[in-house]
Amino acid sequence: MRSDEFYMHRALDQARLGLAAGEVPVGAVVVDGEGDIIGEGFNAPVGSHDPSAHAEVRALRDAAQRLGNYRLDGCTLYVSLEPCLMCTGAIIHARLARVVYGAAEPKTGMVESRANLFAQPWYNHRVEVEGGLLAVQAKRLLKTFFADRR
Repeated sequence: MRSDEFYMHRALDQARLGLAAGEVPVGAVVVDGEGDIIGEGFNAPVGSHDPSAHAEVRALRDAAQRLGNYRLDGCTLYVSLEPCLMCTGAIIHARLARVVYGAAEPKTGMVESRANLFAQPWYNHRVEVEGGLLAVQAKRLLKTFFADRR
């Protein structure tokens, strides 16, 4: 089995694709229980004219299509930025086992920064979460994107 860092580097590769496309550089990959990448995505709401086209949602859609099931039991999502409200809901609905993210998102993060939606008692599914993996690299991509726009 490959390391969490290996998969986070793949998520950062996706974020770079988003950066090259002029999108906020956030990337994500879904890994199954065997260690295979079964879904990938980068932010694309601007280019796709789709407000739900966040990296996480695109990676979840890709994985669900490949598996033929929206439930991604036993899978892990690696994402370069702390998930927002919409993505956190999608993660719970997909029944992911685990989420590993890079940089915290102080304005809209729903795992540690603004709230912890995964810890709410009313959900019937629990997601294991780890944050801060390769956060420096993820933040660097975001700073590059926003510096170029100022």
